[in-house]
Amino acid sequence: MLTQGTIIKIISNLYTVKIQNEVLECRARGKFRNLSITPLVGDFCLIDKENRYILEILPRANELLRPSIANVDIALIVTSVKKPNLSLNLLDKMISIISLKRIEPVLCFTKLDLLNRKEKKEIQKLIQYYKKIGYKVITNKEYKKLNKWLKNKMVVITGQTGAGKSTLLNKLNKKLNLKTNEISESLGRGKHTTRHVELFPFKSYYIADTPGFSNLDFSEVKKEEIKTSFVEFQNYHCSFKNCMHYKESNCKVKEAVMKKKILITRYQNYLNFIKEE
Repeated sequence: MLTQGTIIKIISNLYTVKIQNEVLECRARGKFRNLSITPLVGDFCLIDKENRYILEILPRANELLRPSIANVDIALIVTSVKKPNLSLNLLDKMISIISLKRIEPVLCFTKLDLLNRKEKKEIQKLIQYYKKIGYKVITNKEYKKLNKWLKNKMVVITGQTGAGKSTLLNKLNKKLNLKTNEISESLGRGKHTTRHVELFPFKSYYIADTPGFSNLDFSEVKKEEIKTSFVEFQNYHCSFKNCMHYKESNCKVKEAVMKKKILITRYQNYLNFIKEE
């Protein structure tokens, strides 16, 4: 009799599978290699419990390659505002790629305590803009709200190295005691502390700490798809149906940027992304 479980950790050829309140170390059948199937953390699978073999990988709702994880409901993007400094280019890139994978992005800004009064005011304006265009946004102090949003979800936590991902997880679940390192002052960025993707079962959801997104690009995405991932653009109807909001005349999006209705950094990042594609 086959039993359904969830792969919560993969190290080398050993797969940790959670079945209700039980955790088993399993191997995968060689047929997956022949079928060009790579089991991922987050996969729902059928296992031979007695012999501890994964026999089937069930259909996925979605998958990410970097980090390698499947069936994600929410991507919690942890973004530092200082040490390391805020990168809006990286933030918007992650939002776009995650959204195109049909995963809901939730933004978490960290280290606001390191900002002076003027800097905090600017960050609050930025936070309000992302909220206004429809994204869920919190700071790393709003744990109750975050727990409410993540209830019954499969979550991946990601963001720039050193932004405080592992620290946030430790706050949400003090039993984890994940390793964290200080920021390298000479490099201005964090040291990698997470070496593999792993799902941690919480009371009402799964959350994954990951080695972070690497080599993010739009190589597999069409320019038209990148355009749709900028949600605020959908509020403006240009003269040309296929307007890319770049060189076209009578573009309502460019007009909205000029009127400061669309954040200039968002528009500039969009232009960089479609040129990168």
